[in-house]
Amino acid sequence: MNLSSWFSVRKELTPNKRKLLGISSFLLPLLVWCAVSYVPFIWHPMIKVTNPGEVDYFQVDMLVDKSVFSEELSHMRAEGKTVPQGELTNPIYLPAPHQVATAFYTAFTTAPESKDGSWLHESLWHSIKIIFLGFFISSIIGVPLGILCGTYSAISRINEPFIEFFRYLPAPAFGALAVAILGIYDGPKIAIIVIGTLFQQVLIIANTTRKLDYSLLEAAMTLGTSRIRLLFHVILPGILPDLYRDQRILLGWAWTYLIVAELIGTSSGITWFITQQARYQHFDNVYAAIFMIGVLGLGGDLLLAKLGKKLFPWDRPANKE
Repeated sequence: MNLSSWFSVRKELTPNKRKLLGISSFLLPLLVWCAVSYVPFIWHPMIKVTNPGEVDYFQVDMLVDKSVFSEELSHMRAEGKTVPQGELTNPIYLPAPHQVATAFYTAFTTAPESKDGSWLHESLWHSIKIIFLGFFISSIIGVPLGILCGTYSAISRINEPFIEFFRYLPAPAFGALAVAILGIYDGPKIAIIVIGTLFQQVLIIANTTRKLDYSLLEAAMTLGTSRIRLLFHVILPGILPDLYRDQRILLGWAWTYLIVAELIGTSSGITWFITQQARYQHFDNVYAAIFMIGVLGLGGDLLLAKLGKKLFPWDRPANKE
């Protein structure tokens, strides 16, 4: 194997190498997880009791620390009583991969524990709506303002210093204020998504707009193009592929605020499902729900990437993805 071909500086990988490395990026963490779950000598800090012997408080399938099990085992041997038996295992909060894989199906088919609870598909759909509405509102404001800031220095100067300051303020800090103004239901959750993405959106899009070749603007202005036509017929078409790519990245940013946003006011959506499953110690369902968020986010991004290739066939970065 020629290692230099794999580590060439800024040279494009072959399609087969790209595919192999892409698959490996998921397989390597999965292999580590499998090793920790299935190979006893790697970690396994707990003992699962298979036979309690004469230890009065041990029960079958009970999890105890190794040190506790060893201590009770020594006591039983010293007293000539029936010793407990057990097998190495991991804590309940670290289910094995096959348990989480099973939960991907059973979580959809198992009724909620509480009477007023929602099914998993209902929780997921509610979360998707929160993400969509929050990011949509953010984009309506952020995209035009970002383009204007990147085009006109005066607009940039009057907006960006404050935006630079505001973007360092954690969005969840506005949770109590959002509840006071918008109520306890979906309003404050959407507001947190908006606050978490809007200010980053303005700065990123303004920077993207500034990267447009200034000679294109000079040529248009020399030909007498009005400011409105300059924006809609020169700047917007010129930055559209990069703007589309920025929005894909920022949409992922919106997903990262989802859990915090849904904890504000009344618990709802996938966050409510996760907290309920954790309360009942169904950690396989917790992991499954968390992975579902990743699958939805990544799946949506891959669909948008393919759509970008169709919309912008001339854009080289989009067609490398």
